[in-house]
Amino acid sequence: MQKNHIHQKGIILAFLSLFTLTSFLSAKSGQQLANELKLDPSSKAIKQWERMLGSEEKLKSLGIDKLSAAEKADLKKYLTDHAADSDKPTVAGR
Repeated sequence: MQKNHIHQKGIILAFLSLFTLTSFLSAKSGQQLANELKLDPSSKAIKQWERMLGSEEKLKSLGIDKLSAAEKADLKKYLTDHAADSDKPTVAGR
């Protein structure tokens, strides 16, 4: 009985590890999300991105509302880190 219980715990742990790894590997970066949504970070200033990303209507119109909370956070970070008035704005062709 004890061996069976330990075996079940091992299977559950393996499944959870695999699920976590799969989720991590399938997560997209903010840059990948921006590219898919055809959003150019340097097309707006930081405050403009923050205002736009704070609008439920805008999120829906761009399809951002369908992203997970983590993906939204990654996208926002990428867009604001590379906005036109940031220290590292994106450059065409990069």
